Amino acid sequence: MRKRGFLVILSAPSGAGKSTICRKLLRLQKNLKYSVSATTRPARPGEKEGKHYHFVSPAEFKKRIRQRYFLEWARVHDRYYGTPRKFVEQWTRKGYNVLLAIDVKGALNIRKKYPDCILIFVLPPALRSLKERLLKRKDDRDSVHKRLLAARKEMKAIPRYDYAVVNDDLRRAINQIQAILTTESLKTHRGNYV
Repeated sequence: MRKRGFLVILSAPSGAGKSTICRKLLRLQKNLKYSVSATTRPARPGEKEGKHYHFVSPAEFKKRIRQRYFLEWARVHDRYYGTPRKFVEQWTRKGYNVLLAIDVKGALNIRKKYPDCILIFVLPPALRSLKERLLKRKDDRDSVHKRLLAARKEMKAIPRYDYAVVNDDLRRAINQIQAILTTESLKTHRGNYV
């Protein structure tokens, strides 16, 4: 019988490479499922419903809050984001680890409910490189400015995370996160030796 899976939460400033890391990890880790967040923000070019996000209206999002549909939710950059509860509970019960790519506030809220979740903060090599990445994504200057301010604020929460990984080399960052997942799966309190 499979033991219960655990939550792996990746947080990072916007543009630090979190989505790319998640895609690569999902290809490499067969015991990992990705929790697709819901959001009220519009889809960016190339984003697909159900793959990148569940795109919903603000009214629908608020209705789901009242229905306790979300494990956690937050308002970030004037948009709502939330983690669907059912998906996380279903897959961890089946023994899979569930990967969430969420902001600091959401991660810390989940830590209160699931103290044994794994919090990993992904850092860009420098704020200047973060600005360059955001500009390459075609974010407007005002949005880039807001996201850089948010990045500085988010990075103050790093001491509350279990691990910090600098994404200056994608392959190395992924290898480090895989090492974290292996280490965490071998911890005796998870009961995987029985």
